Amino acid sequence: MIIGKINPIREIKINFQDKYAVKLLSENLSKRFKHNTIIVCIGTDRCIGDALGPLVGTFLTKANFIYPVYGTLKNPIHAVNLNEEITKINNIHRNSNIIAIDACLGDKKYIGSIQIRHSPISPGRGVGKNLPSVGDISIVGIVDKFSIDDFFPIHNIRLSLVMEMAEVIVKSLIQATNL
Repeated sequence: MIIGKINPIREIKINFQDKYAVKLLSENLSKRFKHNTIIVCIGTDRCIGDALGPLVGTFLTKANFIYPVYGTLKNPIHAVNLNEEITKINNIHRNSNIIAIDACLGDKKYIGSIQIRHSPISPGRGVGKNLPSVGDISIVGIVDKFSIDDFFPIHNIRLSLVMEMAEVIVKSLIQATNL
């Protein structure tokens, strides 16, 4: 089940520490905002590596972001409540343009990368969960390497990495709405 529509967009992958990260991400994202855009931040604060989405949601909410934001530290959207929350969101925002945000696992060389993809997020896939895909486009932050031998490397991630990546994503989204 895919929540949202898929529209082509140039995929981008950039390290959060790159001095042009916010500029490149915001320029790419500015083309994706429509009057019916909503932000869905996926993850949980019970695991540092999976807190990227709720941190972004919390920071956007505190910054009075102009588009609706779902998924914060206080009210996370995670594996246990994903179906229920997406149903609620779809009832409130019919035919919305969903930008989904989540942490993910990837190649070691891409740890710290933020990617904008022209496809939905598949939450939990990196830890062996089969959950519905979410979004028209997705913003993912690669927080650790994927390993077949270890389904739980996400528990050993530094909070500073996740916080700094969240800050870059938030700045990019805010700047994108001003372009």
